[in-house]
Amino acid sequence: MDGGPKALPKDSRTARVTDEEALALHAEGKPGKLEIRLTKPLITARDLSLAYSPGVAVPCLHIHRDPATAYDYTAKGNMVAVISNGTAVLGLGNLGALASKPVMEGKAALFKRFADVDSVDLCVSTEDVEEFVNCVRYLAPSFGGINLEDIKAPECFVIEDRLRELMDIPVFHDDQHGTAIVAAAGLINACHLTGRDLKTTRLVINGAGAAAIACAELVKAMGMRPENILMCDTKGVLYRGRTEGMNQWKSAYTVQTDARTLTDALTGADAFFGLSVKGAVTQEMVKLMADKPIIFAMANPDPEITPDEAKAAKPDAIVATGRSDYPNQVNNVLGFPFIFRGALDVRASTINDAMKVAAARALAELAREDVPEEVSAGKPMRFGPEYIIPNAFDPRLISRVSPAVAEAAMKSGVARRPIEDLRRYTRGLENRLDAGAGALEAITERVRANPQRVVFAEGEEEKVIRAAVAFRNAGYGTPVLVGREDRIMASVASLGIPFPDGVEIHNARLSDSNKRYADYLYGRRQREGFLFRDVQRMVNQDRHVFAACMVALGDADAMVTGSTRSYAATLDGITMALDAEDGGVLFGLTMLLTRAHGTVLIADTTVHERPDAATLAAIARQSAAQARRLGLEPRVAFLSFSTFGDPRGTIPGSVRDAVKLLDSQETDFEYDGEMAADVALDPSLRALYPFCRLTGSANVLIMPSLHAAHILSTAVPRLTNATTIGPVLMGLNKPAQIVPLSASVNSVLDMACLAAHEAIDGKKEG
Repeated sequence: MDGGPKALPKDSRTARVTDEEALALHAEGKPGKLEIRLTKPLITARDLSLAYSPGVAVPCLHIHRDPATAYDYTAKGNMVAVISNGTAVLGLGNLGALASKPVMEGKAALFKRFADVDSVDLCVSTEDVEEFVNCVRYLAPSFGGINLEDIKAPECFVIEDRLRELMDIPVFHDDQHGTAIVAAAGLINACHLTGRDLKTTRLVINGAGAAAIACAELVKAMGMRPENILMCDTKGVLYRGRTEGMNQWKSAYTVQTDARTLTDALTGADAFFGLSVKGAVTQEMVKLMADKPIIFAMANPDPEITPDEAKAAKPDAIVATGRSDYPNQVNNVLGFPFIFRGALDVRASTINDAMKVAAARALAELAREDVPEEVSAGKPMRFGPEYIIPNAFDPRLISRVSPAVAEAAMKSGVARRPIEDLRRYTRGLENRLDAGAGALEAITERVRANPQRVVFAEGEEEKVIRAAVAFRNAGYGTPVLVGREDRIMASVASLGIPFPDGVEIHNARLSDSNKRYADYLYGRRQREGFLFRDVQRMVNQDRHVFAACMVALGDADAMVTGSTRSYAATLDGITMALDAEDGGVLFGLTMLLTRAHGTVLIADTTVHERPDAATLAAIARQSAAQARRLGLEPRVAFLSFSTFGDPRGTIPGSVRDAVKLLDSQETDFEYDGEMAADVALDPSLRALYPFCRLTGSANVLIMPSLHAAHILSTAVPRLTNATTIGPVLMGLNKPAQIVPLSASVNSVLDMACLAAHEAIDGKKEG
C-alpha cells in the first residue's frame, strides 16, 4: 500500500526484482537515490557575494522581521522532511533508523517524481517517544511539512498528535493517512457501483494498527456511522466490554455487538478492509458476506485473500489489493505527493480531515473520467469493478488532487496563503511535471501486459546477459540470446546471477534456421553482387544479421544490439534483412528527460549527415508522431544557427525549404523554423518574433545536420545531468534498436523494452 518499495513474494506476477539488481541500482554512480542541486548560479565572486556573504544577510534580516518571508526567500515552502525511526520498515519490522534510510530516500524520490516536492530524509535513532518528538519539533524552521514514515503503533499515534500540537506546519503519518485516503477513494466508487450509501454500509476492518484506525477515522469523517464499523485484531472483534489486548486507541472502536470472531463480523457485511496478514480471510468467510461485497485485501506483500479466490467465492465481488499485478491497487503514491503539494502551496498549518476527505473524493472522481491512451497503455481502463482507483502514473493526479486539497485547506481555515485563482493554479500544476516520464512508465506496463520475444544479438556480452535476465524478470517477455551456450553460461556463472527459466539461447552457426535465413537474404541481395555463400557466411558469423533475419521472418518480435560495434556498421547489418517502412525514412531520435524543459526529442542523431528538405520534413512528421505516443503535444522547431533568415546561408535555406514543404502538406502539429536553439526553448526570446507559430517551448528539435545533432544530444546530458534514452531507431518496417557502445545494462534494457513496445504497435496496426 505504501508508495515505497515492497518485498515481493517469489510467485508474484508483477515485475520480479533480484537482490543483485536492487543492490546494483542503489550502489551504481553516486550511492543512494538523492543529491542536492543548486538553484542559483555560484560561478563568479559576485554570485558568491549575493548568495552568501554579504548578500545573504539581507534576507536573514527580512525573515527576522517577518518570519512569513522565509517562504519567499528560502526553499522552506517546497521542502518536506521524511522522518522515521525505523521501527516498522515496510513489512520487515523494526530494522532501526539506519536501515530505514533506503526507504526514506525512496519516499523523497517519489515526492520529487510525482509532485515536484523537494524533500530530505532524516533517520532519527531513538525509540523513545519524547526524544523523537523533541528532535523533530525543533526542525520546523527548515521545512514546510513533516512526513512521518514507518513508525510502529501505538507510538506513531502519540508522536503524530504531539507534533501536530507543537508545530505550525503539516505533520502527516503516511502509513496511516495515505492508506486511508486511497482506500476511502476506492470505497466511494465501490459503493457507487453497488448502489450502496456510505452512511449505512457495514464495514469490517481486520487489523487494529495505525493504518486500520486511520481508515476508520476517515470513513467516519465521510459520514459512515460508527456503529457500522466492526474492527478486529488478532484476538477477535473489538466489542464493548473487552479488556484483553486493549489500549486507548482500540477502545475508541469498540461497539455493542455479539460478534466475537472475524467470521462472525463478516456475516452479512457489505465491505471489508484488510490491513493484517496473508490468508486471514477464507472463501467461506467471503460467502457469508452480503451480495456484491467490497473486499479490500491490503496486506503486503500478500493479501488476506487473492482477488481470484474472492471472486471464486463471490463472482460479483469488487476486490482491491496493495499489489500492482492485480486491478485496483491501493497505493499510497496516489495520495501523499499531491496532498503535500496542495498543502504547501497554500502554506497550510496542518493537514486536517477536510483535506483528507477532499483528496479521497478527488481520487474517486478521477477514476470515473475517461482514461487517456498514454495512461492505459493499451489495456482496457474504464470505470467499473476492475477500475475503481486511478493508475499511479496518471499525469492528471497532480491537477485533480492538489487543487482539491488546497481548496479544502482554504475553506477549513488552515491556509495561510489562499490561492485566488484555482483554475490558473490548476493549469500551472498541469505544466509542472513532464508527461513524457509518465508515458515511459506506461510503455513498460503495456509491454508487461503484452510480452514479446526480443532478440539480444550480442548474447555473450556480460551487460547484454544482465539486461536479458532483467528483461525476463521484469515480465517483458522472452529474451533470446544469440551466442554460444557454453560461453553464455560461463559468463552467467562468473557474474553470479540467477539465470531464470524462459531465457532462450540460439547459436547462429548451429541454428536449424540458417538455410531459411540464407535463402531469404539471397533473394534480397542476389542482384547486388552477393553470392549465396556470401549471405550464408553472414548468417553463420554475423549475429546482427542473424538476429535481423529472425525478426524479418517472424521468429522474434524485435531485436536490440549495438554494444560491440559502431552504430553505422550495426545498422548496415540490420538493413541487410530489414527495410525502411513505406513512406518513412530511417533516423535516430534521442529522448532527453530534462529538469528545465521536461522531455525533449532530438532528431536526427544517427543516420543522415546532411539531410535534404524532404528528409527533414519526413523526420519531423515521424518525430511528432513519436512525441504523441509519449503523451506529449508536439511542438517542432527546425533548428539552425540562423533565426528566421538572419543571417542567411545554405543550411538555413534547406531548413526553410523543409518548413515550406510541410506548409504545402496537411499536418496536425505545431512547427516552425529556422530558429536558434535558445529561441526554440525560451518563450521570452520568442516574443521578439511575434509571428512564430509555436505556442510554447519546443519539445521536438529537428537538427540541420548529424554533426550538430550528435554534439547536442551527447553534450547536454553531461552538462546538465539530463537522462538520455536512445537514440531510438525510427522508420524500420520491423522493430530493431541499436544501443551506443557505451550503453549501460539499464540502457540495453530500456531499448529492448522500446523495441517490444514498437512490436505491439506493429501487430495492432497489422
